[in-house]
Amino acid sequence: MTFQEDLAAEGDPEVEFHPGIAARQPSKRVAAGALFRDHQGRVVMVEPVYKPTLEIPGGMVEADEAPFDACLREVREETGLDVPVGRLLTVDWQPSHGVWGEIILFVFDGGVLSEEQISSITLQPEELRAVHRLEVAEIEGRVRPSMFRRLAASVDAARTGQTLYLQFGRRI
Repeated sequence: MTFQEDLAAEGDPEVEFHPGIAARQPSKRVAAGALFRDHQGRVVMVEPVYKPTLEIPGGMVEADEAPFDACLREVREETGLDVPVGRLLTVDWQPSHGVWGEIILFVFDGGVLSEEQISSITLQPEELRAVHRLEVAEIEGRVRPSMFRRLAASVDAARTGQTLYLQFGRRI
């Protein structure tokens, strides 16, 4: 069945018995990215032009877009890579901080990229200035502490075959 067929099978949307209740429900931002490694086990990180810290390839999930689909889209847009992305490694809840509201972050397994794939990366210049391959320990201090915890947990999840739920990068 396709997504559209699944949606049609749900039937008519639920009627709002108390007008306005749906509009008062909280909304969360959602992001999705892929953890890619090279053959030496180093993590492939990208350097955004719009912030001072490194990131994994990925980005914000758009309205009515599934996190997995957003991950594929963002990886393709940011790097030019059209590669399969595997299973979910981690889901992390991050609280509101400053002007940014809370967010749910999905990290999927991008697997091991060949040297040819890495050298073929074409960065989207409006968003990214560089790609780096770093040992996990080398990433600490180049990302926010919560991102480092999430990244380390995602590397562990890829190695062990687990899927982990995190809160602010910490295992629960």
